[in-house]
Amino acid sequence: MRVLENYTTVSQPRNRWIVRVILALAVLMFVGVSIVPIIGAFNSPTSTNQNTASSKGNLASSDQKSKLQDEVRGYELVLQREPENQTALKGLLQARLQLLSLNQGDVQSVIAPLEKLVKLNPEKSEYGVLLAQAKQQIGDKEGAAQAYRTILDTKPGDLKALQGMVALLLDQQRPEAAIGLLQETLNNANQANTIQPGSVNVVAVQVLLGNVYADQKRYPQAVAVYDQAIKKDPKDFRPVLAKAMLLKEQGKTTQAKPLFDNAANLAPAQYRDEINKAATTPLTPTPAATAAPAPTSTPKP
Repeated sequence: MRVLENYTTVSQPRNRWIVRVILALAVLMFVGVSIVPIIGAFNSPTSTNQNTASSKGNLASSDQKSKLQDEVRGYELVLQREPENQTALKGLLQARLQLLSLNQGDVQSVIAPLEKLVKLNPEKSEYGVLLAQAKQQIGDKEGAAQAYRTILDTKPGDLKALQGMVALLLDQQRPEAAIGLLQETLNNANQANTIQPGSVNVVAVQVLLGNVYADQKRYPQAVAVYDQAIKKDPKDFRPVLAKAMLLKEQGKTTQAKPLFDNAANLAPAQYRDEINKAATTPLTPTPAATAAPAPTSTPKP
């Protein structure tokens, strides 16, 4: 089962869209898992249409809840006998996550199985990222930070952990700490890639750093970092798109247009519609929000 994660970056309202979109594109393109921006039902208001759903739909939902609750009880019984049974742990985690999506239960319920899975699978950073997201969701920001640090201590170039840690630091109004983390990662990239080739995706980290500068309205630094990334890999669409979006944010639409066109030409076909939409959509300020990433599924075994 693929990982589904919500990377929600909290930032100044004028620039947070730059961070959110480019982060999503960077991960979609260069991390071997599926990342989609899904916010769990416990983190979103219920719409009027949902409140007036048909009785047939409500019955189906009730049946699904009942089935999932039965699954939870079954997995819990297995784990009473075999506390480290990973099949049961993953099944329990998935069932509880599905219940959360149906407004049943709470995020706290997924933390215990995630902690066990992290302990049993230290090489799978996806579990650690989901644990960090869950802890951030319940307000345990120090626990979330520790979960990210545990991953980055052994995998300093892990993009999912870097993104999550940066989002957490921005949420805590600590942009300098986020910048320092990314600069340190870049400074150590050559050594890390010598030891383990490809362990740090330099361009992706540069784009992330540029996004943080943009988030802080430090536009010259953002452009400089994007230009470094473009120079490092002229065929990579991410820094080109990031620079285009930043110019558009500043009202420099004439300068942004050829960059958007170039980014669309460089990007894989499945991303071109989204890039073209970003190029043509009028800017609208996004209200500031404080939303923690919510874990929504389990990693593929």
